[in-house]
Amino acid sequence: MTTPRYSLAGRVALITGASSGLGDHFARLYAAAGATVVIGARRIERIEALAREIEAAGGKALAVAMDVTDEASVQAAFDAAAGGPGVPDVVVANAGLAEAGRSIDLDIARVRTVIDTNFTGAYLTAREGARRMIAAGTKHTGAGRVILIGSITSMMTGQGDAAYAATKAAIAHLGRQFAREWVRQGINVNVIHPGYIRTEIDGEWFDSEGGAKQVASWPRRRMTEITALDDLMLFFASDASAQVTGTDIAVDDGQSL
Repeated sequence: MTTPRYSLAGRVALITGASSGLGDHFARLYAAAGATVVIGARRIERIEALAREIEAAGGKALAVAMDVTDEASVQAAFDAAAGGPGVPDVVVANAGLAEAGRSIDLDIARVRTVIDTNFTGAYLTAREGARRMIAAGTKHTGAGRVILIGSITSMMTGQGDAAYAATKAAIAHLGRQFAREWVRQGINVNVIHPGYIRTEIDGEWFDSEGGAKQVASWPRRRMTEITALDDLMLFFASDASAQVTGTDIAVDDGQSL
């Protein structure tokens, strides 16, 4: 594994939505930087395979079944971490899904699924992480880190994903609220808004004619590379970000301009 510029040696990082896409990438990135990664998702067979790959490459990983919409499942995942590598001092709330389509056509069950996963899931994950960090003494160490994954759709309109975009806009403010609430408890909370990155969630769309036209409409006419997030993700998780909290930042290659 290539050693990244920010060291996460000695840290335990819990990452949700790690069975594919950004979560899978973040898990590999953090493990390469020296963190022990606790990788959570509903698709347990995928994260177990990911954990084996990380350990084969010299990293440390624990796969835990985790449904972020279920409070008991979230608590059980943190229990598993505490009983294994230790209480996570880095939490990445990444799990999310989209239901594309015109708002007048989406049934309410699909809307609620988006809200439950993208907003409530992030809320439960960050809150449980903060509870564990505070109990472990982050007020004295200042080592707590929470990173919420938003989206540039929170700053855009007309993309055919109103529910998804609205939940990501809520994540931006949730990050500020959590940052203010936990600022004296030694926990920093920051939000990253990725641009459009080819992942399992939207690969089919970007292979279509409509997707190609969307890419052509952006200033640089290209997708954001998944590695574009690496330095910021590492910075927010590391000791280097000790005095950075309550921020939200877009990494989108200018797609939202």
